[in-house]
Amino acid sequence: MHFKLLVTFIEDTRTDAVMDAAREKGATGATVITNARGEGLKGSKTFFGLDLVAQRDVVLFLVEEHLARDILETIAEVGRFESEPGTGIAFQVDVEDAVGITRQIARLQHVVEEEL
Repeated sequence: MHFKLLVTFIEDTRTDAVMDAAREKGATGATVITNARGEGLKGSKTFFGLDLVAQRDVVLFLVEEHLARDILETIAEVGRFESEPGTGIAFQVDVEDAVGITRQIARLQHVVEEEL
């Protein structure tokens, strides 16, 4: 079984919705890193030197490769990445190897077989 790492930078107000939607599409869990900060094409606004940007979360999903694209598209839709500029980004990276995921593999085995 091969995996992809989905890396998501998203406004913290949308994190729970994105995680719920990803789980519905087959993600077996996630790691959330809170209080990230980022900047897109336009610089962040400041008020007397204080940043006026929404807090971001970094959400990491380790997902089976056959489910990855569908989960990625769902994340983008729920997070409104394409429809509202500056709401976040997500991308996937190939994972060469992973340990500690025996239970996830057992749970995903029948799901992947149905996909193929």
